[in-house]
Amino acid sequence: MFDFQSSIQVLRTKGYKLTRPRKRVLEVLAQAQKPVSPYDIQKVLQQRGEHLNHVTIYRILDLFCLLNLAHKVLSFGGFVKCTLGEEEGCHRFMVCRQCGALREFADKALCDEENEIAQDFGFRTEQHFSEGFGLCSNCQGQIF
Repeated sequence: MFDFQSSIQVLRTKGYKLTRPRKRVLEVLAQAQKPVSPYDIQKVLQQRGEHLNHVTIYRILDLFCLLNLAHKVLSFGGFVKCTLGEEEGCHRFMVCRQCGALREFADKALCDEENEIAQDFGFRTEQHFSEGFGLCSNCQGQIF
């Protein structure tokens, strides 16, 4: 589960400093209830009387994604905090098209299979992006 203190520990363990901008972005992600864009993050910070350049925010989010502290949700074009921590395997999402519910999961076997496919094509994967898009169990029950 995403924990602010464990995220700080991951940064430090991987050799990164906890700068004020990184801390501010971590705080916004920790409080966000839905995927947020760099511009959303910038707006939240401005409402708090702080300013952070959106390019800096993009760079911070890229680092957080690399360290599995955050993930980009392609269907929303925004970023969310990682809810799985160091769980092994590529972190993926199921996305409800009706209510927007997100469910993060990790699947090592799927990750390994995608790495093998990439290798067959002469690639070395660095990140995997994948989302299932459909209806959550709550929204399925609402369809007549």
